[in-house]
Amino acid sequence: MRKVIFYGAISLDGYLAGKNEDLEWLLTTNTGETTSYEEFIKTIGTVVMGRITYQEALKLTNGAPLYPEQEMIIFSRNHEIIDGQKTVSSDPVAYIKELREKRGKDIWLVGGADLLTPLISANLIDHWYIQIAPVLLGKGKRLFDSHSLNTRLRFVEMRQFGELVELHYCKANLPRV
Repeated sequence: MRKVIFYGAISLDGYLAGKNEDLEWLLTTNTGETTSYEEFIKTIGTVVMGRITYQEALKLTNGAPLYPEQEMIIFSRNHEIIDGQKTVSSDPVAYIKELREKRGKDIWLVGGADLLTPLISANLIDHWYIQIAPVLLGKGKRLFDSHSLNTRLRFVEMRQFGELVELHYCKANLPRV
C-alpha cells in the first residue's frame, strides 16, 4: 500500500501561505546548502494538489510544468480541467483511499486545510514532514483547520536546514523503519 504524505513548510504561527497566497516569506528563508526535498521527491509517484495551490505554484515557476516526473492530480470544487492536468472534484477521502491501493511510489499531498481537513479526519495521512520557518505571518492560509481526528503521532526525527526546522511524524501504528 502506498503511503500518503504531507510535506511542506509553514510559518511559526501555522500558515502555509500569507495573505493573498503570498510565499515571499518562504522564498526568503535561508535553507542552507541542502534540504530533504531531493531525497523526498524520489519517493513520490503522485502529487495531489489543491487547485489554488497549483495555480499559485505555477506563478512561481513562470508556468513551467510542476513535477513532470510524477503523476499530477488537482483537486478542485469546480468541474473544469486545470491546465490539462487530471482534475478531480469528487470526495477526496474516497479518491485517496482508492489511489493508495494502486501500485506505485508514495502520494504527496500539497495544499492547505481545504484539501487536508477531510483527509486528516479520515486518518489517511501516514507521514507528516513539516518545515517551520522563523516568521510570524498573522494571516493567510492555514495548514490545520478544525477536524474530527483525535490521535497521537509518533516522532520520527527532527532536522535543521538553515533557518528551517523539519519535524517528521508518522502514525503511531506504522512499523519503525
